[in-house]
Amino acid sequence: MPLVSIRLPDEVEAQLSREAARLERPKSELARDAIVDYLARLERERFLGEISRAARARGDDEALATAKEALPTDNEALAMSEGVQERKSSYRVARKRKPRR
Repeated sequence: MPLVSIRLPDEVEAQLSREAARLERPKSELARDAIVDYLARLERERFLGEISRAARARGDDEALATAKEALPTDNEALAMSEGVQERKSSYRVARKRKPRR
């Protein structure tokens, strides 16, 4: 698997760190999942845009109205079918130990 390095604003990195600790998952895994979800959403939106353009080209106003009405429900159902949920890794993030006295 290729390695990708990105720069994040301090607040985004802090939020990512908090969430990784809360879920006991590595930051890289959360970032990878977020990128996969984002790319899937872009592809879905692109596909819906193509359908919308084709309906406009045909002058099919009824199809456009129906598509706009169904879009929120369709997106919710699609997200559920894709299994959008908090996944837990098989390994844990190392926790800082308190110094012994």
